Amino acid sequence: MRYIFLGLLLPFCVASLERNALALEYQSPSHNHTLAVESTDGNFYTQASYLLQQQLDLIVRIEQALVSPDANRMRAVRGQLIFQAKTVESFLQRYKGDNFCHLANDSPDQLSESQTKIYCALSASSQELLKLAPVLDNLLSRRGELGLVRRLPLVSGERKFDPILTIAPTQQPDLGKPAVPLSTREPNLAPTNQQTTTVTLPSALPIIGRVAKTAIANYLPPIQPAIAPPDTALHILANAKRWLTAAQIGFPPETKFRDAQETARVLDRFAYGLDPQEPETYAKFLRLPRTGIFRVLPASAYQRPLNTLWNRLRPNVSERYSFPTLGNPQGGLNPSLTLQVVEENFQFLHQGIDYSFMVDVGDVPLEKLDDSLKFLPSSTKDFFLNYQPPKQLWSLQVDKRRFVTGKDQSWQQNQIILTRATAKLNHTYLVRSLQFQLPEIILNGQFANLDKSSYIDQLKQIRSSDMIIAFRAVRRRSDGSYTILWRVLNELPAPQIQD
Repeated sequence: MRYIFLGLLLPFCVASLERNALALEYQSPSHNHTLAVESTDGNFYTQASYLLQQQLDLIVRIEQALVSPDANRMRAVRGQLIFQAKTVESFLQRYKGDNFCHLANDSPDQLSESQTKIYCALSASSQELLKLAPVLDNLLSRRGELGLVRRLPLVSGERKFDPILTIAPTQQPDLGKPAVPLSTREPNLAPTNQQTTTVTLPSALPIIGRVAKTAIANYLPPIQPAIAPPDTALHILANAKRWLTAAQIGFPPETKFRDAQETARVLDRFAYGLDPQEPETYAKFLRLPRTGIFRVLPASAYQRPLNTLWNRLRPNVSERYSFPTLGNPQGGLNPSLTLQVVEENFQFLHQGIDYSFMVDVGDVPLEKLDDSLKFLPSSTKDFFLNYQPPKQLWSLQVDKRRFVTGKDQSWQQNQIILTRATAKLNHTYLVRSLQFQLPEIILNGQFANLDKSSYIDQLKQIRSSDMIIAFRAVRRRSDGSYTILWRVLNELPAPQIQD
């Protein structure tokens, strides 16, 4: 019975298949062409936009590698350059090659006018970037990265056909001098201002005005390289970028391209700067006089890791995100809020004989503070308002060490007054900051040969400031940094150094 049923259905199935085949056979040719063009257009724009974006990203990586001391980054972009060129060439070969780009009024049949412009711009940009290959090879060679393998000089008893380890330079060694290690490790020293008049104390404080031994005799810190990209490379990159910018106009409006440089700037600001909405959130407070907002970074953000190279021509973190200025610069002195997070403490970065002291006053809104400091206990308030800095250079540094270490304090306070305080969210801190601008002749220890009158003249050139500041931590990030609001409450008479 089942076979009889299938036999009845068979003629109907065959007829249906014949009708479908005839419909496909006699389908309108124009309809087939439209489908093919739409498919080709979609594939072209998709593939071309991908290649163009890769080209833009590669240009930014090359720009970064040109100014980086890390030779591995240059090796990486050198390989990526060849890979990208081969990928673009494979794409171009699908459309007769790019010879038609150099002929007037000639283009492949399957490309529209806008597609032809994109096609030729992508080809020109790729050819321009290929000119960088010998430039990158030359830079790697000049840095010694392509010529590390050299033959050792023969020593007594050796023959030319003996196996020789080929990693040493060819010059003859000087047996009268100690050998220089292949990898020099930097000592983990506390940071100093590297002047001959300074010495590192257990608290890492320099002494101004005395000649002292350094932690390691005759040690000179490594000089960081100064790397400037060659004009030839910059010219090639500019030409390639110009072609790609022109090509973006030919894409459909919905096609978007990301700016790799802008992305790098946004990521850098995310790592070290304020979020764009933070000043807007506290706009009402920031309209008050002598106020500001600042992101306090961990101290490690400003320090170069040991045994790593930096390009000293590139701005560092403190230059890209400078500390806020507290007053008007005068005579070379620019009072600033040099606040950092050091081991979960708020602490100022002090240069020379600058110093400060602070206290945590708890959850007190900054808007309620004024120069009377009435929110403080009477003894602490009197100390902040009436503390007199010494008038001698040496005594100033003694007081600075007292605030740093908490030792030998004779302030008649029920607490130790320090230059740091534990960082806490939604807490307000009161700071008294003293900053000085010392003449170079004193910083460099050149005053030893001066007579008394000339030395006093140098002391008179010292600029100083004395301010009472309050700041409040309003946000903490996962990296340990804080967003703070700050306000200058009072500016006291500038301290004078007489001896």
